[in-house]
Amino acid sequence: MLPDTEVSGLSVQELTGNREIMGKLQYPEAHRDDTVDVYDGTKVADPYRWLEDPDSEKTKAFVDAQNAITKPYLASCKARQDIHDRLKQLWDFPKYSCPARHGDKYYFYKNTGLQNQSVLYVQDTLDSEPTVFLDPNTFSEDGTVAITSCKFSKDGSICAYGLSSSGSDWCTIHFINTETGKKYPEILEKVKYSPIAWTHDHRGVFYGCYPDQKGKTDGSETEGNRNQKLCYHVVGTPHSEDVVVVDFPEEPLWRIGAQVSDCGEWLIITPVKDCRDNLVYFTELKPETKLNEKLQLNQVVDKFEADYEYVTNDGAKAIFRTNKNAPNYKLIAIDLLDYEQEKWVDVLAEHADNVLDWASAVDGDKFVACYIEDVKNILQLHSLKTGDKIKTFPLDVGTVVTFTGKKRYSEIFYQFTSFLIPSIIYRVDLKKDDDPEVLREIKVKDFDPSLYKTSQVFYKSKDGTKIPMFIVMKHDAVLDGSMPALLYGYGGFNVSIQPTFSVTKLVFVQHLNGVLAIPNIRGGGEYGEKWHNAGRFFNKQNVFDDFQAAAEYLIENRYTASSKLSILGASNGGLLVAACVNQRPDLFGAAVAQVGVMDMLRFHKFTIGVAWVSDYGSSDDPKHFENLLKYSPLHNVRVLENGQYPATLLLTADHDDRVVPLHSLKLIATLQHTLGELPEQTNPLLIRIDTKAGHGGGKPTMKVIDESTDILTFIVKSLGLEFKL
Repeated sequence: MLPDTEVSGLSVQELTGNREIMGKLQYPEAHRDDTVDVYDGTKVADPYRWLEDPDSEKTKAFVDAQNAITKPYLASCKARQDIHDRLKQLWDFPKYSCPARHGDKYYFYKNTGLQNQSVLYVQDTLDSEPTVFLDPNTFSEDGTVAITSCKFSKDGSICAYGLSSSGSDWCTIHFINTETGKKYPEILEKVKYSPIAWTHDHRGVFYGCYPDQKGKTDGSETEGNRNQKLCYHVVGTPHSEDVVVVDFPEEPLWRIGAQVSDCGEWLIITPVKDCRDNLVYFTELKPETKLNEKLQLNQVVDKFEADYEYVTNDGAKAIFRTNKNAPNYKLIAIDLLDYEQEKWVDVLAEHADNVLDWASAVDGDKFVACYIEDVKNILQLHSLKTGDKIKTFPLDVGTVVTFTGKKRYSEIFYQFTSFLIPSIIYRVDLKKDDDPEVLREIKVKDFDPSLYKTSQVFYKSKDGTKIPMFIVMKHDAVLDGSMPALLYGYGGFNVSIQPTFSVTKLVFVQHLNGVLAIPNIRGGGEYGEKWHNAGRFFNKQNVFDDFQAAAEYLIENRYTASSKLSILGASNGGLLVAACVNQRPDLFGAAVAQVGVMDMLRFHKFTIGVAWVSDYGSSDDPKHFENLLKYSPLHNVRVLENGQYPATLLLTADHDDRVVPLHSLKLIATLQHTLGELPEQTNPLLIRIDTKAGHGGGKPTMKVIDESTDILTFIVKSLGLEFKL
């Protein structure tokens, strides 16, 4: 192994600066060891296994050496300051969440524009002057502490809120009296993937934690999490007195969901093992129920074969959104006193084409249903008794990104956005049956949406499947193949990529005269579970084929040329970008992969990676091993007979405990070793490693702007583009 202070003989100090030889970057030569794994008789080398230890001096030196190349490369771009200034200028507009009523007050988040974290405000009425309730910007000097959740007791008298540091999935739970503003002394720790569910007597909350977790719990560790327990905390008592009320010791990988029913009389438990399908248990919460011991549970669903999401209940009749025998989802009623499956009743039948994205009970006997129709949202009001549609709310082409409303109130709020509309918040009083009124409409200074157009096209993938794709560009754009294009994708985990407002992507369109293209590739949830299944397990290659076909469509229809086509994706989308670069390096000019899953043979060994087996499969299974090895970015970097890899930038962060940094570190070492010294590889192969940041959640505004600056700077510099002010 290498000395702690060196990377393959070169000290970090020697690697500082933009070391270019004949206009070509010189990369640090990272040590390769002789680690070999054997999968069902197949040997697979893993020479950068040492990079899996984030705390070793060797890994830290490697990180420093990589940043010492990347930072000067980006800084040398003449347009970098202009890009940063424009992003900061355009980002500086007010951002609001929908108001939510708790007790007799309204709460909402607001960011004046460039605040690192949004501030939680409170007001007595929608017309009264708001005051600050919680300002996370005061919790840290650099804005890296974020509010991750906020749950109020039924009467609104106490707020329980989660705080996360440096983007980690770990959080602590705190309590504050909403009348006096006084904070309770206790802090609940080792909390992760946790519900916060209040009992209706306002005494305390159910929450999930990992009390047995050893070592660090700050987001910089790589160990997996096991044996989550559902605890009950009585407000005003020490954390040490909390009682475990539900656990499944025989199933250490289960994560325990919990909700108290709208009436407060039932506790619904929904364990999940992977990233799809859950079980359902319940117990009755009677006044005499003791919450100082394990609860006795009744099991309603005993197989991981579908999703069940609690919506509301009418007495013992509980309503769930499910894809059980309904790939587009439906609502069913389950009688908790007589819950045999053959007695379940459909409340809202599955739609033949549209996907039921979510449902929320409102105004006593109604619910709001949000559908996805060809990637656009439809919002409807239905009867809870019959399921019949009462009305459809008017919506432009776009997305409902937030909704607030409760069964005991007639007032609802929903927030609409699109590629060109930042935010419109609507209010409806269902008792008055009024049309939606605009509560807030946000506009951005120095941005005229009328200069741009959004279109949706349908193109054919490799196997003939029609794939929808949104395209955003200037109205006067000329299709002659000269425009740079940014192709963004995800394609996994039943996640639907719908139209939203993105300052970064609009700066690309506005100042590079660019084309933004977002294909809704398989693996997502845009067309229900069948679309998801068409992109998971042994169908994963469909995802890459769909994305590559989108690139070919843009080139063939003269939106752009391959030399001016950049691809971008994060997390599972980072895997998408890296896999497509390996498979079709000729198709792209630049590739940016954020926090990507790059080692498909070992991803399940770190933090929450084991949960992704439901989409990817596991290398522990011989059949899945063969499939994973075919597309794993780390294992398919290759020397080309002709040409070179596109300019490639990987991004990761030291507190990403979702997709741990080792994925990107091992891939960049492999790219640089395999390709870096080849004379034909003149395109840069770089990585940006952030500090005090995680997978993306809770990231301070200034860090987001800096990261976006570096992404656009990399594209501009690597492709030789002109950034026009």
